[in-house]
Amino acid sequence: MKRILIRSGMRPTNVYTAEDMYLKDRTGFNNGNLAYQYSIYRTLWNDDVEIHADGLSSNPNLADKINANYDLYIIPLADAFRDDFRPTLRNYTELIRHLKIPVVVTGVGLRANYEPQLDAGFAFDEDVTNFVKAVLEKSSQIGVRGQITADYLKKLGFNEGVDYRVIGCPSLYTFGRELKIRDVHLTENSSIAINASPISSEVAVHFLNSMIETHKDYYFIPQHLDEFHLMFAGGPDILSDIPGYPTSIDHKYYQEGRVKYFTSMPSWFDFVKNVDFSIGSRLHGNVIPTIVGTPNISFVQDARMRELASYHALTHVTIDELESIDNVYDLLNKVDLKSAEKVQARNFDNYIDFLETNELDHIYKDDRNRKTAPLDELVQAIDFPASAEPITVLDASTMLERIKVTSNLLQERSDFKLRYHVNRVNDQLTQVKSSFSHERTEFKQKIAAHQEKNESIEKELERTTKKLQMSIDENQKMNAKIKHYKGTLNRKAVRVTLKIADSLANMRSKVTSR
Repeated sequence: MKRILIRSGMRPTNVYTAEDMYLKDRTGFNNGNLAYQYSIYRTLWNDDVEIHADGLSSNPNLADKINANYDLYIIPLADAFRDDFRPTLRNYTELIRHLKIPVVVTGVGLRANYEPQLDAGFAFDEDVTNFVKAVLEKSSQIGVRGQITADYLKKLGFNEGVDYRVIGCPSLYTFGRELKIRDVHLTENSSIAINASPISSEVAVHFLNSMIETHKDYYFIPQHLDEFHLMFAGGPDILSDIPGYPTSIDHKYYQEGRVKYFTSMPSWFDFVKNVDFSIGSRLHGNVIPTIVGTPNISFVQDARMRELASYHALTHVTIDELESIDNVYDLLNKVDLKSAEKVQARNFDNYIDFLETNELDHIYKDDRNRKTAPLDELVQAIDFPASAEPITVLDASTMLERIKVTSNLLQERSDFKLRYHVNRVNDQLTQVKSSFSHERTEFKQKIAAHQEKNESIEKELERTTKKLQMSIDENQKMNAKIKHYKGTLNRKAVRVTLKIADSLANMRSKVTSR
């Protein structure tokens, strides 16, 4: 059976209560991460695979363990190309370099302003380049969330269509090739889900706060973990510079008990299916309504949402456009609530092609129009908890019990964090010791090799010296012989000359006597 490891804090079949989530972050601080991770699980979950969550750990020291236990590592990411994610990106780069199994990134994007200055570059360019290169050594292509991210990677020297392709966000493909968004007939009695973040535009927050003055059946769905702490335990307050944003339990949303925070995707799906309309500036706050058929409108204010809204044709308006719109009815007259339906099949097919390019098996192999999945039966058999009630609506005794529980959990959470960091440091020390031992062994081997080489050179030098000395001796003997021969030749030449002179003298004497 093939064993797959997926970057996630939990599997879709894990059941965690609000107390569990209060104790440990299983979402990566933003429970919107659960959406695209759930989609990956559902698409790959089959009878012949075993899929596990990595606990959102990017520890490079785990490379040997991963190599020994898994056949494939899948890393779904959101807007990971950003400054505060650099340490994690570096850890993943080092981890991936030490892995011997395929590594596939099924979605990643750039965080930047609405009009990003790609030519100017970013502080994290080198980190992104190293990460992408490491991943491409282990897979065929990287999936990016939109064209802005694609253009960014092109600026870094990578090739679109070869090194990466735009696939959007996998969360849009959770339930397959087709989207079917319901009609909306909005009235003051309609149920509405609203969403925003602490960095949402002031215009967006003002619009939402104005809308709920007339639409009383609303629920605010935050996504940050500290907002869950605020709802569940009453604090601490969160930080936001946006006037009107709910930063404490004094805010209208909390006072009226109109806050929902979901610890599982099935419970989130079930809730959003039953509201009439969703609106706000959170990406997955409106993607989730989209995939379950609930009409919605997104407020787009940055490059991250802009590229995804464009690729998936999500119903949206920009903040500049929203500024000139007075109410939700005027807004509905300006948008197409079913625009995402028109591009879903094309985008889904491209996504499946991406999976197959990376040789990933999936449930749509024989039928791309498939509606059900093996994971669905498992999830339907599980009773997932609904959102916890805000502490502000509890009666006195229940509130005291909640405070008691969270106080104990807070101490346990502190202890857990301490143990986690201690274990992490110990792992790092073990790795350093192992690395030092390995390097020391390599160094000794190199010294031994150099010594052996030096001995060989010395022996060769000795042989060469002997040969040279023999050559010198031979040369000296040769020179002596040459000198001897020269001397002999010289004496012979003198005798011959004298003999010739004597002969000539005798001949001359005879001629003269005549």
